[in-house]
Amino acid sequence: MTDRNDSAEPEHADEPRPERERPGGRRSDPLSSLDPVAAYERRTSRIREEIARNRRGEYTVPTWVLALALAAVIAVWILVLFVL
Repeated sequence: MTDRNDSAEPEHADEPRPERERPGGRRSDPLSSLDPVAAYERRTSRIREEIARNRRGEYTVPTWVLALALAAVIAVWILVLFVL
């Protein structure tokens, strides 16, 4: 994208981007996964992104919770039909 001065810059030029990071979000260095500081930064960024998604209303209930709720409803229904 070009601006008024016809200089081709990325839209988010003010955001720092590590030079070793690939577009998919993975680093090209295999030892970066062993770096505890990098692991901490990745984990905190994932947590912040999840909190932001939840605040926007993009929260979804996990499938195992829905399956457990369905099993409980069916168990109560069977209990009412055959025991009581």
